[in-house]
Amino acid sequence: MTDRINDREIKICCATFYQSDLVRMLLGDILHPGGLKLTGYLGTSVGLNNTDQVLDVACGRGASAVYLAKLFGCRVTGLDFGPDNIAAAEAYASAEGVSHLAAFRQGDAERLPFEDSTFDVIISECSFCTFPQKTKAAQEMARVLRIGGRLGMTDITVSGPLPEDVQSLLSWVACVAGAGTPELYVSELKGAGFADFIVEDQRDSLLEMVNGVRLKLLGLEMAISLVRLKLGDLDLSRAKLIGQRILELIENGIISYTLFRARKS
Repeated sequence: MTDRINDREIKICCATFYQSDLVRMLLGDILHPGGLKLTGYLGTSVGLNNTDQVLDVACGRGASAVYLAKLFGCRVTGLDFGPDNIAAAEAYASAEGVSHLAAFRQGDAERLPFEDSTFDVIISECSFCTFPQKTKAAQEMARVLRIGGRLGMTDITVSGPLPEDVQSLLSWVACVAGAGTPELYVSELKGAGFADFIVEDQRDSLLEMVNGVRLKLLGLEMAISLVRLKLGDLDLSRAKLIGQRILELIENGIISYTLFRARKS
């Protein structure tokens, strides 16, 4: 029972974090490294086409789902744990004129609210690392995919255990604290029934994103000093320290960003 409570608290924490005004200020509506360029590459790598039924797991505010629907003409269902994200995604799809192709549903990636063999493709961007029960999430993704269905996933990965100081600093951001090695992710997915893996290093996308955030934090610091900008509960010094440490770990190969492509066997 305790584990389930803790897992739910992690999910709520992540959902709240990624729905926050601060995250949108620092990242915009594209909450993953590589932006829509990498999303398009991921779609191409799994061979998306206009006959595919696609599930975007942890879709955020719908940017990737809408982009893929427009680019490939596929039907995309976006799922996210955060209800505010779902409302924003629905509004965005409507504004972009693709509500007939992109629909959204609130739900848990570890208990997907879909029938078996519903989808041809699953897309997951920078989200697998946030799932407390990765084995269950992998099994659920395999369950709702048809035989031969394709998985395209990009995610934060680590080369081994994070240093203790980083674990402490990142205790409030489960997306990094919960990351695993590429080998662990492949093992979890293989155990769920995926095969034919292709794994690609996308570390440069993460470096670009972290550097962009650090520049925005510097801009916030200047704004605070000039116009006394109020940031609520944000600890700017702590945020800058986290950014610097993450950058060091990326440059040292401890933290990376990885693309995975696989097929349900």
